[in-house]
Amino acid sequence: TVSLMEIITCHHNSDFDALASMLAAKKLYPNAVPVFPGSQERVLRDFLTRNSFFKFETTAAKDIPLDKVKRLIVVDTRQPGRIGILAEVLDRPGLEVHIYDHHPPMAGDMVGAIDVHRKVGATTTVMVGLLKEKSIDITSEEATVMMMGLYEETGCFTFISTTPEDLEAAAFLLSKRANLNIVTDYIVKEMTPDQISLLN
Repeated sequence: TVSLMEIITCHHNSDFDALASMLAAKKLYPNAVPVFPGSQERVLRDFLTRNSFFKFETTAAKDIPLDKVKRLIVVDTRQPGRIGILAEVLDRPGLEVHIYDHHPPMAGDMVGAIDVHRKVGATTTVMVGLLKEKSIDITSEEATVMMMGLYEETGCFTFISTTPEDLEAAAFLLSKRANLNIVTDYIVKEMTPDQISLLN
């Protein structure tokens, strides 16, 4: 159970930004076990069960021996209420918390021994920046999933929260052969009534 000493998690109702950030965190912490703290958004759940190019091994939160967790790596949230039963380990003496996030600080946030926060459009951007800085290589499949996180969280780079760093992260992922066909297949927004009538 030594491998369960470190776990990577995100927020419940996880989205592509959370998945992409967990994937990047796994590259930074190769011995850590990725854990979804609860459910995933429907689109993400469909993607994880149906896609044929990408497999991401995760462990269910209920199967983690919480008393063995020594390091908790949290991505895409700093709110203890959003990490489900994993929040139970936060009071444990000697627990080390590492946080990577892009959301503005709020009251009651977790405090990390390492706390990386950037005011960017997606946590994926924060994580991609670290992979780049540490020269950690990623596959085309990993780059594609990270690009999905970026596209979804920035509204395909149209949200006003989008920053130059988000576009730099996207450029880097393209250089790593992210597949935009796959990205557009999954990151499709619901159609407006006008679009539906046009389609008909």
